[in-house]
Amino acid sequence: MQNKIKVIIIDDEALARQITKNYLSKRNDIEIIAECSNGFDAIKKINELKPDLIFLDIQMPKLTGFEMLELIENPPVIIFTTAYDHFAIKAFEVNAIDYLLKPFSEERFNSALQKAIGQLGDKFKQNSAIENIIKTADEKIEFLERVVIKDGSKITVIPVEEIKWIEAQDDYVLINNDKGRFLKQKTMKYFETHLNENQFVRVHRSYIINVDFIQHLEQTETESYRLVLKNGKEIPVSKTGLQRLKNTL
Repeated sequence: MQNKIKVIIIDDEALARQITKNYLSKRNDIEIIAECSNGFDAIKKINELKPDLIFLDIQMPKLTGFEMLELIENPPVIIFTTAYDHFAIKAFEVNAIDYLLKPFSEERFNSALQKAIGQLGDKFKQNSAIENIIKTADEKIEFLERVVIKDGSKITVIPVEEIKWIEAQDDYVLINNDKGRFLKQKTMKYFETHLNENQFVRVHRSYIINVDFIQHLEQTETESYRLVLKNGKEIPVSKTGLQRLKNTL
C-alpha cells in the first residue's frame, strides 16, 4: 500500500481550516496529521511530525507565514494561502510559486494540490523557491514591529522598541536588549532599511543604535566621536553616522 501524503493545515481562521479539510477529505492519498491556528504551534508540529506538505496562511497574528519560513529547517512542500495581499501575491508570482487566494474554489484548490504533489520529489527546487520568497519578502519596505529569532527549539520574539543596539557579525547581526544577545541571520542593511529612522540610527558600519538608549555623545579626538549608552557600552561613531545622528536628534 502506498504511503499517504502527510499534511498540516496552518491558518488562524477556523473556517479556512475547515474548508481545506473538506476538500482534502475527498482524497484517499492524503492524511491530515495536524492543524494549527498559529505559527508557534505550527513550527513545533512541523519539527515533530515531519509533514510532506503544509498549507500555510501568510497573514497570521504573532508570527506571519513569511516569518515562519525563516524558522523552518528542511521545509516541506508548501501551498501558500492568502487573502488579497498585493505584496505577497507579487512575491509568489516573481518566484513562480503557486498560491491560493482566498476564497478559492475546489477546482483551484485541486490544481494547486496537484502541482504541490508533483514537487514532493524535488526538495532542492522547493528549498530554492522558499529562499527566494524570503529574499523577496525582505525587499518589502515597511518598518518592523518585532524580530523573531530561533535558537534550537526556542523561539524568541523581540519587540523592536526593546532593541538597544545591533552589531554586525559577518553574515549575521547581534541584537542586544535587556534579556541578552541574540544572533540573527540578516544584514545590517536589512535592519537599517526596516527600522524606523526616527528611533534607530546606523552610527557606524558595524552598529545601529536605539536613540532612546543613548547616555551621551563624546569627542575622543579631532573629528572622532563615540556614543556612551545608558548601560556604559561605548559605540564608535563614523563621520557619516554622526551626520545621521544629528539629522535624527
